[in-house]
Amino acid sequence: MTALDRRAFMAATAAGIAAPTALGAKECPTAGMDWITMSLEARNLAYNNVEHVGPENARKKTEGWAAASKTLREQRPKHLDLAYGNGERNKWDLYPANDPKALCFVHIHGGYWQRGSKEIFACLSEGPLARGWSAALCGYTLAPEATLTQITNELKSAFDWLNAKAGEHGIQGPIIVTGWSAGGHLTSFILDHPKVAAGLAISGVFDLGALRDSPHVNDKVKLSEEEIQKLSPMRRPIVSSRDYHAYRSQGHVPGDLIPIANTNHFTILDELRQPNSTLTRAVIAMAQYQTA
Repeated sequence: MTALDRRAFMAATAAGIAAPTALGAKECPTAGMDWITMSLEARNLAYNNVEHVGPENARKKTEGWAAASKTLREQRPKHLDLAYGNGERNKWDLYPANDPKALCFVHIHGGYWQRGSKEIFACLSEGPLARGWSAALCGYTLAPEATLTQITNELKSAFDWLNAKAGEHGIQGPIIVTGWSAGGHLTSFILDHPKVAAGLAISGVFDLGALRDSPHVNDKVKLSEEEIQKLSPMRRPIVSSRDYHAYRSQGHVPGDLIPIANTNHFTILDELRQPNSTLTRAVIAMAQYQTA
């Protein structure tokens, strides 16, 4: 059994996107379709989350996160932009709890590995912080400046730094890592790090082969065949969220699938901002399982 097998893992997926009603949103392909048998047009649409919810809705949601995150960072400025590497984005934002041994919520941002930042998503810490947890968000170099291989290596270095240095900033408790979209992929990839107690991947991508011919992703990420094979969680030893959950279940490793009703790829993240939401309670449940 690998180290990855021993960690509690949950996959969350938006359960309300099959029939979008927002202006400008497009209907998803039928649930259960296999990307291998899809036409290129259908596959590109299936993995284009902005088109599903509508560009204007995606923009407004992202701007709302950014505004709330700016406020949180201004309120907690003491442990921001701590460098773990030499890259401009190789930095952590830490939000220590009053209790240094409190559990720590870590979030890895999404954006198809080519956009997004820790600064935009700081507000996702609101729910865990309200529960008395610590929180932390890390940045990483984006494509096309970095390959996915480099990005995953940076994440390993980031968590090595967190393991060695977080205590100096008042964070000594176990790490529960979450990630959204591309960050969901990175969450599953970093789950075998010794600092990570458990992980929650939200609407992640678990087989990179589906993105090989998607221009809105691969024009910048430029996945190689070797990366598709080595960096796809579903192609690694026991590592749509439903498929990944089923894959892990076949190997008898722990973890639940959590469908979040009446959400889409963007609104599902609002769950983490609420201290009593389904996803926040799921994170708490993982922590209780790990520390029992």
